[in-house]
Amino acid sequence: MNNTNQKQEKIVEMFDNIASTYDLANRVLSFGIDKQWRKKGCDKAYELLGKQEIGRIVDVACGTGDLLLYWDARAKKHGIKVDKFIGIDPSQGMLNVAKEKVGFAQFIQAKAQELPIDDNSTDIISISYGIRNVVDRVEALQEFNRVLKDNGMVVILEFTKQQKGGFVSKVTDFYMKKVLPTIGGWVSKNYAAYKYLPDSIEEFLTTQMLEDELKKAGFEMRYVKSFSMGISTLLVAQKITKT
Repeated sequence: MNNTNQKQEKIVEMFDNIASTYDLANRVLSFGIDKQWRKKGCDKAYELLGKQEIGRIVDVACGTGDLLLYWDARAKKHGIKVDKFIGIDPSQGMLNVAKEKVGFAQFIQAKAQELPIDDNSTDIISISYGIRNVVDRVEALQEFNRVLKDNGMVVILEFTKQQKGGFVSKVTDFYMKKVLPTIGGWVSKNYAAYKYLPDSIEEFLTTQMLEDELKKAGFEMRYVKSFSMGISTLLVAQKITKT
C-alpha cells in the first residue's frame, strides 16, 4: 500500500472510531450554527439549479447523513420533488449511524475519488466538511464532474485555511487549536481525532485555491460565501456544458 492509500485508510479508521459521538460533538463545537450553513448550501443549490423535479442528489463523505436530512427538508420546503438520495462514505462506522438516522436514502461505502455512479446521471453532488479529508482531492473533483449532468451543481461546505493576522484570526486560531480538541476529545473520548481536525484545516487550501481547483476540474463558480469570521466557507459550482 502506498503512502497516499495509507494516509487515506488512517483517516477512515479515525472516523470509524468517532462515528457514534460525531453528531453530538459537531453540535457542541459549532454551537449549532452549522445547521444554518447547511440550510444555506441546500437553498442556494436549489435556487441556482432552478428545477422543480430532480432525479438524483449524491452526498459524498456523507458521514452520519446530516446533510441528506437538509437536502430532503429544504426540497419539501421549496416544493421540489427529488426522486433519489444517495449517501457515499468510506467509513462503515459512519454509514451504520447514517442508515439508522436517514430512512429515505441509499447508502454506499466508497471513496470520493472512486464513485460507483454512472456518468452524467446526477443533478447535485455535495460534500460537507469532508473534502479536506480526501487525499486525492483533484481526482475526486474530476469524479464529481464525471457523474454530474451538464449544468449540474457541486456544493462544498468546508473549514478553509485562514489568512493570518489580526484579532479575529487569533481568536479563531485559539478556538480551533485549543478549545476544539479539548471539547471534541471529551465528547468523543478520542482527543487525537479532534487534534487532527484543526491540523487538517491548517494543511488545507485557501478558498481561492479550492476555487481554482474546481475551475480546472471543469466547473464554473456560481456562489462563494464565508460564515462565522471565515471559519466555514460555502462554495457552489456548476458543471460547464461541453459544446
